[in-house]
Amino acid sequence: MAQKRRYRRALPYGTEVFPIVAKAPRATAPTSTPTGAEPPIPNRERPAEPQPYKASKDELLQFYKEMLLIRRFEEKAGQLYGLGFIGGFCHLYIGQEAVAVGLQSALDGDKDSVITGYRDHGHMLAYGIDPKVIMAELTGRAAGISKGKGGSMHMFSTEHKFYGGHGIVGAQVSLGAGLAFKHKYSGDGGVCMAYFGDGAANQGQVYEAFNMAELWKLPVIFVIENNQYAMGTSVNRASSEDQLYRRGESFRIPGIQVDGMDVLACRGAAETALAWVRAGKGPVILEMKTYRYRGHSMSDPAKYRSRDEVQAVRDKSDPIEHVKKLLEAEGVKEDALKTVEQEIRKIVNEAADFAEQTPEPDAGELYTDVLVETY
Repeated sequence: MAQKRRYRRALPYGTEVFPIVAKAPRATAPTSTPTGAEPPIPNRERPAEPQPYKASKDELLQFYKEMLLIRRFEEKAGQLYGLGFIGGFCHLYIGQEAVAVGLQSALDGDKDSVITGYRDHGHMLAYGIDPKVIMAELTGRAAGISKGKGGSMHMFSTEHKFYGGHGIVGAQVSLGAGLAFKHKYSGDGGVCMAYFGDGAANQGQVYEAFNMAELWKLPVIFVIENNQYAMGTSVNRASSEDQLYRRGESFRIPGIQVDGMDVLACRGAAETALAWVRAGKGPVILEMKTYRYRGHSMSDPAKYRSRDEVQAVRDKSDPIEHVKKLLEAEGVKEDALKTVEQEIRKIVNEAADFAEQTPEPDAGELYTDVLVETY
């Protein structure tokens, strides 16, 4: 006897099978001291608690110059994009300057490597790469650091141990683990600093990289630049665990939450993380609580947040203004800071002029650098 077929009763249209329970929203703007951090899992070794870096007056001035260079460079890039000199995608680093400057100031440029995503101009500038060749790359010129073929998202410089610039969200993290494997395999003493954002922190390949890095105790620092928004979605709406420094706990990777608007806190955290990794203890995660002032890219009007929110962060936590106040407390006069501003604007304007005046790549360049010819 044939069995009766059982049918599932249809639910009324619009019924949620798994109703979403909204979390109480957390404040999206970073604070001077990160809040909401829960105590770490006990009985696991952790790095020492980072201390803010004690910078000399000269070091503070250097931090100020580097952050101001990134700010003015990115503002100029935004202008050139609006004028049509820069095509394709363009993601600006305005507001996040303290992260790249603070972290990379602690690296050893002779042996350490850096890899990041598509918001990469600031990281290259913080590594001391000539603004002219970066701007030329943005405008697709032959004199660009990647011959004008990488553009905003895919520029790199193996000479400076800067490995991109990657357009696929989170893809650079597994490559960062590979760079760390190279450092360990060759015994060169280097560390890879692999940057990614709060949105990329939800990508599956990131966790594959975490597992491999801890399993093999690779010398890699995973830097989560939590600028509060993954494109247009705030981190507390997109992530079930929005304390991102805890993302490595199931892999036994320690994490540290850092005020990413304070360059001295960033430098201090970098030194702590580097000491841990160089001691052969494996990877560490740094969650940098920062904030981007502009949209996700130049095509993003950022209507998902209010102007008041952005202005409140500028007024309270701007990384450049913070260092400026420290310099003034050290006795640096306003005239000296104005001179620095003029010097930086001159550097940026010269970079823009260079980019506009140099030629585009020859059509024959389409066929170069496509395949590896020698090993």
